Amino acid sequence: MHLQKCHDHIIARAGVLVGCTALVLSLSGTGAHAQPRDLARQTLGAGDGWGSHGTGTTGGSEADAEHVYTVTTWEQFRAALKDGGPAPRIIKVKGVIDAVSEGCDAFAAEGYDFQKYLAAYDPSVWGHDKPVSGEQEDLRAASAAAQDKTIKASVPADTTIVGVGKGSGIRGGSLQIKGVDNVIVRNLAFEAPVDCFPQWDPTDDNKTGAWNSEYDGVVVYGSTHVWIGHNTLTDGRYPDSSLPAYFGKIYQQHDGLVDIVRGANHVTVSWNSFEDHDKTMLIGNSDGAAADDTGKLKVTLHHNRFVGIVERAPRVRFGQVDAYNNHFVVTKDQPYAYTFGIGASSQLHATDNAFSLPAGIGVGKTLKKWNEAPLTAENNYVNGKRTDLIAVHNAEVPGEILQSGAGWKPVLRTKVDSPKAVPRIVDRQAGAGRIC
Repeated sequence: MHLQKCHDHIIARAGVLVGCTALVLSLSGTGAHAQPRDLARQTLGAGDGWGSHGTGTTGGSEADAEHVYTVTTWEQFRAALKDGGPAPRIIKVKGVIDAVSEGCDAFAAEGYDFQKYLAAYDPSVWGHDKPVSGEQEDLRAASAAAQDKTIKASVPADTTIVGVGKGSGIRGGSLQIKGVDNVIVRNLAFEAPVDCFPQWDPTDDNKTGAWNSEYDGVVVYGSTHVWIGHNTLTDGRYPDSSLPAYFGKIYQQHDGLVDIVRGANHVTVSWNSFEDHDKTMLIGNSDGAAADDTGKLKVTLHHNRFVGIVERAPRVRFGQVDAYNNHFVVTKDQPYAYTFGIGASSQLHATDNAFSLPAGIGVGKTLKKWNEAPLTAENNYVNGKRTDLIAVHNAEVPGEILQSGAGWKPVLRTKVDSPKAVPRIVDRQAGAGRIC
């Protein structure tokens, strides 16, 4: 990835970021003085998606100097999240911080042995009729608990987390934006967490078994006014193609990249690059969560790039989700299931997007019906040609007829680009390192 050069000078805790060539003028006294454009204090613009609704999303932009931190390790990052009580804060991530720098073995409980785990729960021994239990499963669970405690980072309200300098990011950590208001996450390269200790569930997948993993890169759980912008999220060094298989099933060590769940509301996800991942994004994680999710999960996705994504871009339940000006790229020979998942009581409004599909991938696969829920899908382009996604889906997949009309129309939108221009605009500008 080409990263735009920013010559940043960073003073820890003083919070001064200078050096980007874009400057703004402000009046002071009788003269105009050039002031540095401070990425860390930028806020979500008015009318920029659901995150701008009501009070808007300002993150930690009002933080005083004592609550601006520059961190270079995962330990420093988690300490900065805890420091300072309820005051607004800005956390600048410099370089790559690694939540699993000591490797998976550092979390393993004494006595846990993966080879013994495989031997104990081999289907030829254990079967497929009951969940696993016993000594090795208990030790696996204890090991998983140790990893969970280390790699999750709870983000407080009124916080901005931003990458500074070239190539800054978070490796193997899981940001938990849970039960808070007003959070911004920008300009970071995320390598998705790897579950060191997936659980074998012999009863899963119609009693053929499956490996189930934990940990999403970013979780928005019951939180409001969140902006996730200009990040790159990938599996990094551990793509699914590199994972082994046991008991005839892929040893899955990844979950989602960004999940927005359990009554989360007023979220904007813009100008990100989601790359080479399977279960990418859930908006609503359960058909049984109506009590939490009805009337919420209002999310805007715009100008994001999804490339090499297998599914869930996103899968939607309940929410009024506005997806416009995104570029969905299915690469040759990658596994591909679907792009938009139409789930329980979802109200997806997907317009002005661009799809780049290789030969052999039918347009009908861009939509997947899980439940009866009408959607709006207008003015979308596939390989440069305007295409009625619903009509093509219904023709190609007659067993999953979708209805048109989400029942609402978005008003919180920035400039809507021509979907013909979206591939050029989004591929050039989306992702980390494209702002400074």
